[in-house]
Amino acid sequence: MSRSYTNLLDLASGNFPVMRKEVRERKGMPRVMTVPGKISELDDDQAHADEVSQMLLDKFECVPAFLPPDILKKYYNGFCKKQLWPLFHYKLPFTADREGRFDRSLWEAYVYVNKLFSQKVIEVIMPDDDYVWIHDYHLMVLPTFLRRRFNRLRMGFFLHSPFPSSEINRTLPVREEILKALLNSDIIGFHTFDYARHFLSCCCRLLGLEYQSKRGYIGLEYYGRTVGIKIMPIGIHMGQIGSVMKLPDKEKKVQELKQQFEGKIVLLGVDDMDIFNGINLKILAMEQMLKRHPKWKGRAVLVQIADPPRGRGMDEEDIHAEMRESCRRINEEYGHPGYEPIILIDRSVPVSERIASYTTAECVVVTAVRDGLNLIPYEYIFCRQGITDAESGGDVEGPRKSMLVVSEFIGCSPSLSGAIKINPWNVEATAEAMNEAISMAEQEKQLRHEKHYLYVSTHDVAYWSRSFLQDLERACADHFRRRCWGIGLGFGFRVVALDSNFRKLSIDEIVSAYCKAENRAILLDYDGTVMPQNSINKAPTKEVISILNTLCSDANNKVFIVSGRGKDSLGNWISPCRRLGIASEHGYFLRWLPNEEWEVCGQNPDFGWMQIAEPVMKLYTEATDGSYIETKDSALVWHHQDADPGFGSSQAKEMLDHLESVLANETVAVKSGQFIVEVKPQGVSRGTVAEKIFITTAENGKKADFVLCIGDDRSDEDMFEVIDNALSRNILSPRASVFACTVGQKPSKAKYYLDDTSEVTLMLESLAEASSPVPSDEDT
Repeated sequence: MSRSYTNLLDLASGNFPVMRKEVRERKGMPRVMTVPGKISELDDDQAHADEVSQMLLDKFECVPAFLPPDILKKYYNGFCKKQLWPLFHYKLPFTADREGRFDRSLWEAYVYVNKLFSQKVIEVIMPDDDYVWIHDYHLMVLPTFLRRRFNRLRMGFFLHSPFPSSEINRTLPVREEILKALLNSDIIGFHTFDYARHFLSCCCRLLGLEYQSKRGYIGLEYYGRTVGIKIMPIGIHMGQIGSVMKLPDKEKKVQELKQQFEGKIVLLGVDDMDIFNGINLKILAMEQMLKRHPKWKGRAVLVQIADPPRGRGMDEEDIHAEMRESCRRINEEYGHPGYEPIILIDRSVPVSERIASYTTAECVVVTAVRDGLNLIPYEYIFCRQGITDAESGGDVEGPRKSMLVVSEFIGCSPSLSGAIKINPWNVEATAEAMNEAISMAEQEKQLRHEKHYLYVSTHDVAYWSRSFLQDLERACADHFRRRCWGIGLGFGFRVVALDSNFRKLSIDEIVSAYCKAENRAILLDYDGTVMPQNSINKAPTKEVISILNTLCSDANNKVFIVSGRGKDSLGNWISPCRRLGIASEHGYFLRWLPNEEWEVCGQNPDFGWMQIAEPVMKLYTEATDGSYIETKDSALVWHHQDADPGFGSSQAKEMLDHLESVLANETVAVKSGQFIVEVKPQGVSRGTVAEKIFITTAENGKKADFVLCIGDDRSDEDMFEVIDNALSRNILSPRASVFACTVGQKPSKAKYYLDDTSEVTLMLESLAEASSPVPSDEDT
């Protein structure tokens, strides 16, 4: 039986639909093997590899990826066990001998092995039919290799270890590469919400991503794809354990243990010999219990099974020596002939013996200081329940009971509400918990056992597998209905998934429509559209001014800058453009020509609400380092892009609720955006501006037959929505050519996109060249 339960080859037996025969036959064993080396050296090895591969395929439907020994050492014993495993368990490499410090060559071996796995998957996969489920930290960059080959591949990932907090994870030099690789999955699974929360926090702090919860599902928006976050602890394979419980060897061992510990109360520990399992803390807690409660001397026994580690971990020899010394000292002090308070079994224990130990133990104690899940408590509960009446042919035993003392730092702790939770570092508190567990009334033990068994029996490994695959199917439901393409190099690669009607704006197409039109409306956002978002100097360049002047000089054009910026600063920057219209503060102020007065588009000119909102914003600004308030004529905006991402986001949500509460009776709208919270008059939006421009031109007998609208953020979506409905509302010419365009490849109500501001400038320049400017009075 697999101790880790991460090998699902036989765990899934009987729990999944049988693979279609024709699919299996089409997938046969590929004859091309991915074993690096010289051909002359591989003749014998290749024949053996082929033989082993065919046997695995026939018997287990398994295809192996053979790893060269030198690569395997660097990959598994190196990067996995010396760098990722300690880091994910909160151990930083502060040792003077450089043990565990980041080594680029080990990372390269890790990437190479992930690539070998991807090649094996590619050899056998049917991308239109198959689902790929990747397991654990050993293959965290595999999603990128597969996604690069198959953009629409349906792929999930499950992490069976803890995911550390962002403060720990960000110490890894390749942190962003791993995060971006995981985000190439469609769904990412974790055992507990804590691990998922840490992952989401890393995505926020390192990649600037925000997550949303919709109908109980958590999702990260990533370049048009929603990456689902699945939170569900794995369960045990009850069928496998049950089959072992029926073996004669197990029954024989149970009788031996009952005879050995007759008249004793057995507390059991089952752990791998690992630095993070806190075995010595458990032994010291047993010592404290005997010291504080002498009544257990001669009666209570701690049986500690310490299995050899599965890989070469850290400080193993020191841990083993410390453990043996603690056992020797405590047994000498508290033992006597015929009684040893601690029995250490530091060898590999057969499954039947372990199951027998569960059956005879009054309590299981888990003191891991950090563990991804730890299925020992689940196994113990199931074994204490025993074989059911139907299976055993009649149950002669009395009510079942079991007790658990578990560390709060293990993944299964949240699902065991009846267990006694402990901080394993607090040896005295652990000792008291052990005393409470074995002193508890029998009826209470039975009630706790029944509660735990109900959970364990209904949340087994099959339930976990089905639930994950169902969520994966749901997350991938629209894969083949969307347009997908890959962008980026190396681990910056990601897939952009967009609506099938969304496409890049063709300059030739728009210039052709522009030349045919007689009444044109051109609406342009400012920041991120005609000016780069990260530009320090926000004044437009001479090139942009020249292009805008040329477009404005065409008598058939109405050109507007529609921006959230204040009217004064925007008016100064755009002053060289002689016929350019401006809508500032998202359309609250509108000016058709530079020499005209500003027109107020808001319905309510009363700004008394600012005296209510500003003190609230100042309160949050003082408490949030890096935030500031921008005061406009019609709005107040709180910016937090320079604050701590997590704290700034939390403060923004709290501020939003606070402002909505105090401004409930005011005619204002409180909205959150990307790193902002804004309060502005109701009924003011860029969509309202677009509508007003179209209606005014239509009333003047010049319905627009060409519309170009470009923007880059959420506030521009209002314009795109109005433009999409304008034809049906008869405020545009029936033959109008409409081009709603967003900047950047991202989900939008616009039907077109341009990659960046340089492409916007190039497109506007092409329109300017096709224009027919009329000389103004100043020009003549």
